[in-house]
Amino acid sequence: MSYKNPSPLFDSIDFIDDTKCPAAISENDFNAAKQFLIAYKGTLATFNTYRREVERLMQWTAIVSKKSIRDLRRKDLEKYIQFCQNPPVRWIGTKKPPRFIDQHGLRIPNPEWRPFVVTLPKAAHRQGKKPNVKDFEFSNTAIKDLFAVLSTFYNFLIAEDYTEVNPVLQIRQKSRFIQRSQTETKIRRLSQLQWDYVISAAEKMAANDPEQHMRTFFIMNALFSMYLRISELAASNRWTPKMCDFYRDHDNDWWFITVGKGNKKRQIAVSDAMLAALKEWRQYLKLSPLPSPADQSPLLPKTKGKGPITSTTYIRRLVQTCFDAAIEHLRQANKLEEAESLLDATVHWLRHTGISEDVKTRPREHVRDDAGHSSSAITDHYINIGLKERHDSARKKLIRKKDK
Repeated sequence: MSYKNPSPLFDSIDFIDDTKCPAAISENDFNAAKQFLIAYKGTLATFNTYRREVERLMQWTAIVSKKSIRDLRRKDLEKYIQFCQNPPVRWIGTKKPPRFIDQHGLRIPNPEWRPFVVTLPKAAHRQGKKPNVKDFEFSNTAIKDLFAVLSTFYNFLIAEDYTEVNPVLQIRQKSRFIQRSQTETKIRRLSQLQWDYVISAAEKMAANDPEQHMRTFFIMNALFSMYLRISELAASNRWTPKMCDFYRDHDNDWWFITVGKGNKKRQIAVSDAMLAALKEWRQYLKLSPLPSPADQSPLLPKTKGKGPITSTTYIRRLVQTCFDAAIEHLRQANKLEEAESLLDATVHWLRHTGISEDVKTRPREHVRDDAGHSSSAITDHYINIGLKERHDSARKKLIRKKDK
């Protein structure tokens, strides 16, 4: 069956309040969903995730099922999940354009936008491969996100007396939609050798071009040592990292305060090595070695102009430049396998790497709190034996003693 191209429904977090209901959508459904999304304006990442899931569902109800969201039941939602696992080609894009664009002072839906996007690993992009809509897959993670977000959405609708039923809870056997594996989800991280090359590359770049890359060197240290997310370094309406967020307690120990995922504030223990990196960064900025409680200057000031860095894209670009330099150095050292696997690395791998390294030597409860994990079970994912070590321990197992 052929379905018409869906249009985006909800604008970005800065324009959501002014977004109007399209003619093809139930106004009551739209307003209920809009109020749900507005409730999550405090955290950009959460808002974007919730918008994506709610928007897809409403497009499906309007174009495919022809039902109101308030009337959906278990069988409807099961059909919707199956639809997401195999959406029409016209619903799949190969890039992520903005949902809305400016035209003559008005915000209008972007005709290039699609609800689903096929993605390629970074290494494939480097090899010149192009994304193809025929390669689209709706991953296990995507299905889990769907269940989690839509369940929260329907609980909101019930609380608002808009509906009486949560169809997500009516699906008793969610496991049939999710592939299970004996192997734990792999933590995407750098090897010790890769990290050594990455941080060495950052140090060399800072020495050769301090105006550009002293900032890079500090960022790499912070992402690894304090397990920071990129959103915890860039300034936003929610939080602006300042020098005074580093502070010394009555025991003369240093800590860093940040506001992270879920708008949760957390306190991170600062190592001596991280404190040394902070001193070096402040020395470059011509500041005192360590900040005072009154130091309101931005932790990452712009290279040009005043104020803090607000662009996560800019920070990603600095980190990628460092990765690229490390890849080249690994190739020059004939460590081709390590160089090849580093091609897929992202900024978030640095957080995973820092946690994975520290959990080997620090109490897991300490790592859990510094990382901002909601439970030790999440931290436990980082406590594992690497596949290489696991294979090495199995290599010389005997079946018969005479095989010695």
